[in-house]
This record gives sequence, C-alpha cells and structure tokens, in this order.
Amino acid sequence: MAITDWPQQERPRERLLAGGPQALSDAELLAIYLRVGVRGKSAVDLARDLLHRHDGKLGRLVSASIKELACVPGIGIAKAAQLQASFELARRALNEEMEERDNFTSPGAVRDWLRLKLAHSQQEMFMALWLDAQNRLLHSEVLFTGTLTQTSVYPREVVKQALARNAAAVILAHNHPSGVAEPSAADEMLTRSLREALTLVDVRLLDHFIVAGNARPLSFAERGLL
Repeated sequence: MAITDWPQQERPRERLLAGGPQALSDAELLAIYLRVGVRGKSAVDLARDLLHRHDGKLGRLVSASIKELACVPGIGIAKAAQLQASFELARRALNEEMEERDNFTSPGAVRDWLRLKLAHSQQEMFMALWLDAQNRLLHSEVLFTGTLTQTSVYPREVVKQALARNAAAVILAHNHPSGVAEPSAADEMLTRSLREALTLVDVRLLDHFIVAGNARPLSFAERGLL
C-alpha cells in the first residue's frame, strides 16, 4: 500500500510535522527522504530493505558505497548518490561541531569524534590529533593506511608531523576493521616506541585509542598502557 493511502496521522511526514523528527523510526526518516517506493512497496518498506541490507545499523548504512546502496531494488544510482550526499553533509556538520569544542581533554568527546572518523572504515587507518598546550585541536590527519605494524608506522614520520604542526601534545588512534577493540602486542610495542620518540621532541602522547565498529573505543591511557 502506498503511503498516500495510509491514514493521514500515520504518514511519516505528517508525524514529523506534528511531533518532530525524534518521533519517527529510522525507517520512517529514511522514507521521507526517499519520498516514493516501488511497485508493491511503500517508501517505508524500501527504507526497511535498506536498513536490513546493513544489519539494521545506521552506521553501516551511512558508510556504504554508492554501489552497495544502489544494489537494493528500487534505489538505483541517482537515489544512492543523493543518500550518500546527505550522509556526508550530516558527517561534516558533526565533524565541525566536534572540532569547535574548546579542548579534547574529555575521553568521551574524543571517543565520539574518533567513532565518527574511523568506526566503519573497512581499511585500517592510523591517525593523529595534534593539540596545542591547552589541548585544543590544531589539526587531525590520517598518517598511515593499510596493514599497520611497527614497521609500517614510522616514528620519525610521526615526529616530523608533530614538529610541522607545532604540536604540544597528540592523541593517536587506529581502527580495527575486525570489530574487536583490543590491543595486540604489536599495538602496545608501537605505542611505546611512539611515546619515546615524541618525548625526545617534548610532545606529550596523551592517549592512543583503538576504534572498532560500534564497540566502545579502547583507551590505552585508561588501560594503564601508556
């Protein structure tokens, strides 16, 4: 049944106008964006199909490629591109909000920021958040990608970037696409090497986080591993 055939008070758009977006389910919010469904399926049904293809997780849906979105019958390349554009706008807005915070001393704020950046990447990435003496964010950057080991993450390159950014401190982070937020022996060894190298140029290593899917990012500092 098409949404236009539903009782008016049950239609997603009318419910949003009456009670605000927080009153709607994920599928209903997606349906408003999709606007129309396909033969035999309403826009809400189509939105549910999209979510189901991504295990019901908005994070996975937001990180999906255009090709992955378009493979859902009724979506197509045009709608997939529109969806990806809307997701990127939301991501950039949240990124701006996080970067405008006064400092990054709160582990909760750092976790939120890192999950936004790394949680659903299928490629392993190692990044640095360069901070000033008041722990305000100067710059963030991905330093290395691929399989991360002590031999592929070069301490001298990290030190070089710290000096180039005139950083007083740094928070390091990398993701585990496996979804397991536990440090390996290599992760611990690498962290010690980086801390020692950064200490030589008077840059404090405040923390090293491991981000893994929807799991709570692991803090080396909280684990007593720094």
